[in-house]
Amino acid sequence: MRKWVEHMEQKKISIIAAPFGLGSSRSGTELGPESMRVAGLLRQIKTLGYDVTGEFTVETPEKDAASPSPSKMKHQAAVRGMSSRVADLVTDAARGGSFPLVLGGDQSVSIGAFAGLTRHYANLGAICFTAYGGLLTETSSPTGDANGMPLAIALGKAGFKLSDVAEGAKLLSKDKLVLISVRHLEPEERDVIRSEGIAFFSMYDIDKHGIEKVIAQAMDIAGNGTDGVHLSISADSLDPLEAPGVGFPIPGGLSYREAHFACELLAETGRITSMDVAEVNPSQDDNRRTARLAVGLVMSALGKRII
Repeated sequence: MRKWVEHMEQKKISIIAAPFGLGSSRSGTELGPESMRVAGLLRQIKTLGYDVTGEFTVETPEKDAASPSPSKMKHQAAVRGMSSRVADLVTDAARGGSFPLVLGGDQSVSIGAFAGLTRHYANLGAICFTAYGGLLTETSSPTGDANGMPLAIALGKAGFKLSDVAEGAKLLSKDKLVLISVRHLEPEERDVIRSEGIAFFSMYDIDKHGIEKVIAQAMDIAGNGTDGVHLSISADSLDPLEAPGVGFPIPGGLSYREAHFACELLAETGRITSMDVAEVNPSQDDNRRTARLAVGLVMSALGKRII
């Protein structure tokens, strides 16, 4: 609890941009961090009274010369290099008392975030808003894209490990992980969720119980006995009518107000200690609508209020 209190009192933040798109089979997410910057991210963060202790752009590796078979992770060397750099910056920020804010890029940037955070926190919880499970492995993925694997890697289910990225990185506990807004799962992902008992709130659950109850239950799970809670938001968790700028949109996601209310409720707990935002794809966007919404959700998660 003390670390959460210190975060609220100090209000320091470190912005880590990872313009990486090789984890996805559709280009454009590498432009996401810059699109969020143009949408006013830094300016708005400063209006909340945060001290920006660092603003970093991760040098992202080039595409691998050789393409591995579909049964392997594509561009594995590039994913490892990017994730390692993100992990180091995240660990340094957390150890310095700053709130690490990672801007993707595709969802594979979460690999580096988890590697860096588990190296710092003894018992990390995670709440992930995403349309896709993120629980595929090198053998179960139909595409080999790394953006479908970050949670499988964080849980130790994949061949690629967090320890391959950052020495001292630990596994994320399956009992402290919550998935929200998922609308597409491969059969292997369903099996993992059921067999491991991973907390899972679909849009059906949100429609039935309301986002307020879902967030309360999510925090009860991710915040129970943990010394930090990571918030991961993939832009595809939102309804495409609200956020068209994603690589692979799925209808029926979170509404504008559901997403903002969820972030506002999480901010009220004072327990969110880090965040990543991924899968904003400007090449698919409409007048930067998705980037602006993503920035707005960051602001809500950091405590922005009308009064």
